Amino acid sequence: MATTTLTRYDLSRATLARQMLLSRERTTAVQGIERLVALQAQLARPPFIGLWSRIAGFRREDLVQLALRRDVVRAPFLRGTLHLVSARDYLAMYPVIAPMHHAAVRSILRARADALDIDRLVAEARAYFDEEPRTMDELRDHLAQRHPDGDVRAMALAVRMHLPVVQVPTEAAWGYPGTADFAPAASWLGEPFREGGGPEALVLRYLASFGPATATDVQAWSGLTRIKDVLQSLRERLCTFRDERGRELFDLPDAPRPPADTAAPVRFLPDYDNLLLAHDDRTRVIADEHRGRITLSANLRILPTFLVDGFVAGTWTIERKRASATLVIAPFAALSREARDRLAEEGEALLRFVEEDAGAFAVRFEKAGPRTRSRPSPRAAGRS
Repeated sequence: MATTTLTRYDLSRATLARQMLLSRERTTAVQGIERLVALQAQLARPPFIGLWSRIAGFRREDLVQLALRRDVVRAPFLRGTLHLVSARDYLAMYPVIAPMHHAAVRSILRARADALDIDRLVAEARAYFDEEPRTMDELRDHLAQRHPDGDVRAMALAVRMHLPVVQVPTEAAWGYPGTADFAPAASWLGEPFREGGGPEALVLRYLASFGPATATDVQAWSGLTRIKDVLQSLRERLCTFRDERGRELFDLPDAPRPPADTAAPVRFLPDYDNLLLAHDDRTRVIADEHRGRITLSANLRILPTFLVDGFVAGTWTIERKRASATLVIAPFAALSREARDRLAEEGEALLRFVEEDAGAFAVRFEKAGPRTRSRPSPRAAGRS
């Protein structure tokens, strides 16, 4: 039986539908976060913007209260990177990804890891954090005092990757201060981790949020290894396709796969949005020639972006001068009048969400960057 081939636009619309980016959906913040599995949160503000672009009526204070009530946590999670995740998903999924955290310590430190008594360091750090929440800088000072001849950086990394910790929220505007305190996850949540889900459960959650996808896509997102074996064990529960390059794609049979010509609204995405980082092949959301334009090489920061017709069409930033806030939109190529009008409308709404205390709001378009050749939208095909 012939296998269906999915085009770049097919993959775009399937992913946008699951990411709640074809239309804002009426759901709670916790349910929204779980739909996305987790939101990257190296900075405190981006998850709020990511949810605002996806959930109808989302309010900043709703997420702050969820963090204060410990229904969501900000913690090292996928690939050891800070994520915002629901407490129940964290307790269920952390045991699956913990071996990857442990392996990363050996991979990064190499021979330096041989000198570490990791079990002892973790016990010391747990006791230290249990006294009261503290920053990682304070932990490093504590380790230096207890082990004056030790490799403090190596010890701190080993603790961060072996001891499950969460950041402690505050009443700050975005829920977490610039330098947040950490607490042991077990103490903060007061519940044990849940065993038994295994990598299969994590892969199924990924496909629900980001599929259809290749094994390499799943591995890039999760950091787990032997993904091909996991997918093979799940094959009877999945459906398969091919992309335009002939690669096998896996998906859940009942997951949404809208037609390629489904209209996609303009949307603003925050720094590090998962949509841009969840696949090895990202052409379903951004052209390869544009990937370098959204990444700052100095610190690998992924810039805030905006979508036109479902694909990244440029970056944005906010300028604040006293009581005035301006959204600056920097497109990669010339935009149609319709796209500019829609971006201006959506952009002012974004400004009012982010800079709610401003008294004046404006949207400014920068000159478009060099033109790039792109494949026309299916909706534009055949037009004269």
